[in-house]
Amino acid sequence: MTDVVMPQMGESITEGTLTKWLKQVGDTVERDEPLFEISTDKVDTEIPSPVEGTLREMLVEEGETVEINTVVARVESADGSGAAAPAEKPAAETPAAESPAPATPVPVAPATVTAPKGPLSPLVRRLAREHNIDLAQLQGTGSGGRITKSDVEAYLAARGAAPRAEAGAVTPPAQTPERVAPPPPAGAPKQRIEPMSNMRKKIAEHMVFSKQTSAHVTTVHRVDITMVARIRNGLKAQFKERYGFSLTYLPFVLRAAAQALREYPLVNASIDGSDILYHNEIHIGIAVALDNGLIVPVIRNADGLSIVGLQRSVVDLAGRARARKLKPEEVTGGTFSVTNFGSFGSLFATPVINQPNVAILGIGAVTKEPVVVAGDAIGIRSMAYLSLTFDHRLIDGALADRFTQRVKQILEGWTEQVL
Repeated sequence: MTDVVMPQMGESITEGTLTKWLKQVGDTVERDEPLFEISTDKVDTEIPSPVEGTLREMLVEEGETVEINTVVARVESADGSGAAAPAEKPAAETPAAESPAPATPVPVAPATVTAPKGPLSPLVRRLAREHNIDLAQLQGTGSGGRITKSDVEAYLAARGAAPRAEAGAVTPPAQTPERVAPPPPAGAPKQRIEPMSNMRKKIAEHMVFSKQTSAHVTTVHRVDITMVARIRNGLKAQFKERYGFSLTYLPFVLRAAAQALREYPLVNASIDGSDILYHNEIHIGIAVALDNGLIVPVIRNADGLSIVGLQRSVVDLAGRARARKLKPEEVTGGTFSVTNFGSFGSLFATPVINQPNVAILGIGAVTKEPVVVAGDAIGIRSMAYLSLTFDHRLIDGALADRFTQRVKQILEGWTEQVL
């Protein structure tokens, strides 16, 4: 019998919420076939079965939050070793399809709305936010009347078949210069309160923890990235045709950062009490924005990858992060982090250090600007800001600036072949 445990999805993660079972007791599973879904502060993802066999025990209910390494299930391997009698299927595992679909909601005055029964998983809360669902209107089919993901999906299916007019909607008055939006319906509350998702709460905790742990300082450098922009623009079509994905600015910065980290190993280190841990491998975490939070999957041995390899890693990790397909080991072990807020139009920012790293590099948007060039002439150049937030407990300003200047030097004098 093989124990299946709650995995650790990040260095500082201590617990996870099992949001949905994808198999039932007695079902056969293949090795690496998704067994259940979990939610943490870093990611909502599916956890695969470690072995091929039969699911014999489900020890944690949907919606339950447990510590990492807690045994949540037991799978009997296909060869029958360690066979045990099948566990009786708990009442909480009754398929949602056996319960009647929830009725189309009827408008209820805010004062009479009752709270949904049982704890709500982060996944259920997220679906409710995305689809503007009043969870008090749903009848839960989980243990103790708890609302499950299946309940929400059944509700959405029923609502999709009903008229799409919002309950209690009013015809907005004609807009006037004094009022550019219709007033809220009579009786509507002036504010709305909802609990944070598990991911949001944990992100908040880790951001505060990082601020309390590291002495944050940020230095900003402006970089003339014109040469890289010309290379990228000239190769975009050929690159996409050959490899099947687009070429962005991010792998160029990752390549330059990896080279600079080799030259300035203290920026790639971490702190353990009064000791400095020098990491001989360069594993760069890349911040990926999700609908309900943020995750930092790790590109391992980034200094050994070409531009093509780095771009392929970025596309793969970001895509699987948004599809909830990352493996636990892919969000741990980073030695340095990069965040590309420029993809959202930001010129520069002061990012928070991703513990236990001692620095994080931020990339601003690439914009064309008039710049003084050789001979005091004015030229139009592609410019970007790089911001390095560093832990002043270990890294001084001079070192931080030398590191960032090295990244800038590599980008401004780019000579490495891309294809």
